[in-house]
Amino acid sequence: MRAARFVDPSGAERIGRYSDEGVVDCGPAGVGGFVPSVERWAEVEAASGPSYELAEVRLLHPVVPAKLIGIGLNYRDHAAESELDVPTVPVVFAMWPSSLVGDRAPIVIPRDETRPDYEGELAIVLGRTVKNLSVEDAAGAIGAYSAFNDVSGRRAQLETPLRQFTLGKSFDTFSPMGPCVVSVDGVDLGALDVRTTVSGEVLQEANTRDLIFGLAELVSYLSTGITLEAGTVIATGTPGGVGDSREPRRYLEEGDVVEVSVEGAGTLTNPVERER
Repeated sequence: MRAARFVDPSGAERIGRYSDEGVVDCGPAGVGGFVPSVERWAEVEAASGPSYELAEVRLLHPVVPAKLIGIGLNYRDHAAESELDVPTVPVVFAMWPSSLVGDRAPIVIPRDETRPDYEGELAIVLGRTVKNLSVEDAAGAIGAYSAFNDVSGRRAQLETPLRQFTLGKSFDTFSPMGPCVVSVDGVDLGALDVRTTVSGEVLQEANTRDLIFGLAELVSYLSTGITLEAGTVIATGTPGGVGDSREPRRYLEEGDVVEVSVEGAGTLTNPVERER
């Protein structure tokens, strides 16, 4: 089952049951967008409101999380291309939720950012509020997954004093997510294909079986001492093939179109623009 947050033809924000053809309205979006609890998924399944074709609506990022968390170096080939050791514990950084945008929204590169990069990823969304979870219990807290593009301003992230990860990862529009979220029921999250295409060229291709730290391990680690609210989004890391590690380097340019596909979740598509 898939759900999306969208703006209907009247301008109202709604939640809908998503398909490749359109959405079926199942009610107002509310403050937190779609929180993938068992109860909310039941509402989506029972949706019987108006149906809209995708061309009639504007898709938004599916959730409005209190916390948006990134994981670095979680594929061995990405650690290798970054010339860094494989980490022994998850590499964690924060992103501001204000950086989120939805499918078809433009990625807008700030004037001073000279090294804008793509990072296609699987994102997971928590379906309930948790703290201090064991690995054994953590899988049950995951309520949905989605495609995510951890767009990275490498100049801010790597060239500035003290390496400004949060800044370089949190520019407005630098966290596209969508087009929908997918229920985890019956899904093996440890065996999903992930692919990133930029202007028709496949630049990243991997499977989540190659993750260094599995999803339950990540949730357990992050919940130690920190309350993770329902709706928290965790971007689980990008595979090898990022633009900053290519020869020649391949940064995002105005006119590019970035597509991130996650098996079962469809394709997240975003054009690239320069800030005016």
